[in-house]
Amino acid sequence: MEGNQIIEVLKVLERESRKWNKPYVEEVKKRTYDPFLVLVSCILSLRTKDEVTHQASERLFLHAKTPEDILKLGEKKISELIYPVGFYRIKARNLVKISQILKVNYHSKVPDTVEELLKLPGVGRKTATLVVSLGYGKPAICVDTHVQRIANRWGLVKTKTPEETERELKKRIPKDYWRLVNSILVAFGQTICKPVSPFCSKCPVEKFCKRVGVERFR
Repeated sequence: MEGNQIIEVLKVLERESRKWNKPYVEEVKKRTYDPFLVLVSCILSLRTKDEVTHQASERLFLHAKTPEDILKLGEKKISELIYPVGFYRIKARNLVKISQILKVNYHSKVPDTVEELLKLPGVGRKTATLVVSLGYGKPAICVDTHVQRIANRWGLVKTKTPEETERELKKRIPKDYWRLVNSILVAFGQTICKPVSPFCSKCPVEKFCKRVGVERFR
């Protein structure tokens, strides 16, 4: 897939993605434009289904929308509000730690660089790049399981880790399109390009795909 083809594919999928459900964190961004709430929803979403993340985040946001609010609630109450997200006790503990760090070291503001975000407990590269991209509108490519799978399935990259995929995609995709990658490919991966037996017959960019590793498709 060459440079112009990559742009064409992303444009087609951006248009088509309007019909598909977007990840909940996208809703948080569009509704609040608040990097802290984007960060919180990203943390809750890890190892958790999107509908569960949605419900848990909304319960928490009724009580807390700032680091100070989180600190007032405390770990036990946060655990109750975000249950049953995956690893809810660990996430509650991390949210308290993060809020304390933000209050003391960053004047209660979320850092706007991947490097600073990675210093926060429970924040990995996926979360950091998503916060930079969605929370601050900066160019960044967030590689989750969908982006990893689809980029390799297309034959666009040949990588084994998200870090490798991020580096390779940055070489192949124009910077202006970096922010679109995660949003578009997550919706695409959940709807059409599924992990097992993807809907190739419904795929709007099927002609560009090499179907690497695809044994069965519909």
